[in-house]
Amino acid sequence: MAAALHKPLGAITADDLAAAAPGSDATALHSALRRALDSHGPAAVWGDLCRSVLRPSVPFAVHRMLYYGCFAGFPSPTPPAWTPDPKEAALTNVGRVLEARGKDFIGDAYKDPITSFPDLHKFSNENPEAYWKMVFEEMDVEFSVEPSCIWRESAAYPGGEWLPGAELNAAANCLTAKPGRSSDSPAIVWRDEGKDSEPLNFMSLEELRKKVCLVANALDALELPKGSAIAIDMPMDVNAVVIYLAIVLAGYVVVSIADSFAAPAIAMRLKISEAKAIFTQDYILRDDKELPLYSRVVEAKAPMAIVIPVRGSLPIKGLRVDDLSWQDFLGKVNHTEAENYTAVKQPAYAFTNVLFSSGTTGEPKAIPWTHITPLKAAADGWCHMDIRKGDVVSWPTNLGWMMGPWLVYASLLNGASMALYNGSPNSSGFAKFVQDAKVTMLGLVPSIASYMEEYRLYSWTRLVLHPFLLVIFIIYRCFSSSGEASSVDDYLWLMGRAGYKPVIEYCGGTEIGGGFVTGSLLQPQALSAFSTPAMGCNLFILDSSGNPLPQDCVGIGELALDPTLFGSSTTLLNADHQEVYFNGMPEWHGKILRRHGDEFERTSDGYYRAHGRADDTMNLGGIKVSSIEIERICNRVHDAIVETAAIGVPPVGGGPEQLTIAVVLKDQSSQVEDWNQLKLAFNVALKKLNPLFKVSSVVVVPSLPRTASNKVMRRVLRKEFSQAAQAKHSKI
Repeated sequence: MAAALHKPLGAITADDLAAAAPGSDATALHSALRRALDSHGPAAVWGDLCRSVLRPSVPFAVHRMLYYGCFAGFPSPTPPAWTPDPKEAALTNVGRVLEARGKDFIGDAYKDPITSFPDLHKFSNENPEAYWKMVFEEMDVEFSVEPSCIWRESAAYPGGEWLPGAELNAAANCLTAKPGRSSDSPAIVWRDEGKDSEPLNFMSLEELRKKVCLVANALDALELPKGSAIAIDMPMDVNAVVIYLAIVLAGYVVVSIADSFAAPAIAMRLKISEAKAIFTQDYILRDDKELPLYSRVVEAKAPMAIVIPVRGSLPIKGLRVDDLSWQDFLGKVNHTEAENYTAVKQPAYAFTNVLFSSGTTGEPKAIPWTHITPLKAAADGWCHMDIRKGDVVSWPTNLGWMMGPWLVYASLLNGASMALYNGSPNSSGFAKFVQDAKVTMLGLVPSIASYMEEYRLYSWTRLVLHPFLLVIFIIYRCFSSSGEASSVDDYLWLMGRAGYKPVIEYCGGTEIGGGFVTGSLLQPQALSAFSTPAMGCNLFILDSSGNPLPQDCVGIGELALDPTLFGSSTTLLNADHQEVYFNGMPEWHGKILRRHGDEFERTSDGYYRAHGRADDTMNLGGIKVSSIEIERICNRVHDAIVETAAIGVPPVGGGPEQLTIAVVLKDQSSQVEDWNQLKLAFNVALKKLNPLFKVSSVVVVPSLPRTASNKVMRRVLRKEFSQAAQAKHSKI
């Protein structure tokens, strides 16, 4: 970073700005900066700069310089990059409810939505009956049979039983118009890769309902027993969403398989779930190339496959004897009855979906979702991402991962439209689609934001809200982020592309059905940090002895959850749920806490930071440190770096771990002039974290190995580097 990057705002000169933004009017920028300094406090100054100076057209180097300059010497470890406006806060889902019913929930302590948001979180844990009843009313959830209560103690469930006696169908709830919406309202908007200049495709809620009913009727024509597992292995396009909802509507169970998996991984998931059929495509189209998919399904010895041709009406050649083309499958339906279907009413704990943990080694955990889980996903979207009726929600993902089903339920159960791009999110085509679809909430994994920042794919300026353009342009309300630890600089860049709309960080798990820690539009949001536990969730950080710290205490350690968590798993298909999540965990108020496995930090100002999996830590000089903590520092040391991975490698012959930094360069053909200088720069930067930390070696790699869900596999690098060191040693 340039020296001026860390200068306090008052010390930044017009020359500094000119160096950061060649060709721009540095004098005008500096004058605007001086005016902003009249605001009181760093957060107010930063807010003024975001509104009046830092437009998307201003080079990012200036954004970064002013952000770090604004908070230079800031006493908090997590300075806010965005602060809620009281008027806008009152218009959010939660703000609107609090303005109407805040005193009913909180009593005379209620003040306003922003001030009283922590009180609502406390209320959601202490009075789940009233809180969740309110949420179901807001989302207009329909039960075929009403629950006898919202929650009760139960010996059968460590966290108690939710919605006892209730019957419902989560898919049916997605297919009815919410108050303020009609059957003609758009449910899905999409575009295929390579058709960036063509009009968007729209499917209304009524059209979606008819297509789902058609597929549900065709499923029944297969004469599979109700409750049978039916897999989906295909990109998350409009057909995949229709199939997903039809399986649940008809009382079957979706088996989610990511379309990136090779045949052995597909076979393992089909075997674990005992799937009776599978939906797939003949190919996946990317950059006009046909990537085989059906052939992988055949190699996996899958059961009966229903195969959709990716090129529309072209016939599929070479189907197995018992497999069906999409056209023949739909042809099984009596079309006089095709557009209607009576949803199968099921108990709340009936399975709707089987998803899998990453499973990079050994057998992945098979995690069933029930009809309760979709309500948790949608409730998170309603409360934390503020998904409202009429919104447009986009999140590049796949039905093989939890964010795929999450997107279906969080959008449709909240009366919003789902925006699907059938192509790579690392493209200008996706960025243009987001703009054309007028997306209001864009979810990303940090690596996508990093790619966009690296290549400056799109400014999205048409979507940015400026105070004087409110009536003309559509805006993002917010971004959201999940899947891996994020970068401060990447998300500062992302916010700057959209007029500094906030990034709501979101961390949870497949077994949670959503998040346990996240953010809110009613709280200041700091970059790469979480401002609140999810509604209805209590978090605990365990000390070195494995005991929970006081909830308001600063600390870092393995994270544990209050087991009374709506929507969380209660069983596993291929493992002992009690052993995986509860055995060996400490008690809190008579309840055994639920294991999660992530390492988290609670900062002095009440934010949470993720430090990766508890096993993504190393011992350097007797000090336990997270890989991610080191990587955050190393990623910013040199402009040529895309990302790094910090690995503790045991030396040949034993001894303390040695810190190795794996480096991915932006330009694979370029070379850093002096690797020793880069190692020295890493060591200088790491001194700010701990003066005892020292980089032993730097290794350039073309990319970091990742799981299919995008988590960095540091253990793969650790094994590779250890073997290389052993081989080198044996030659000596």
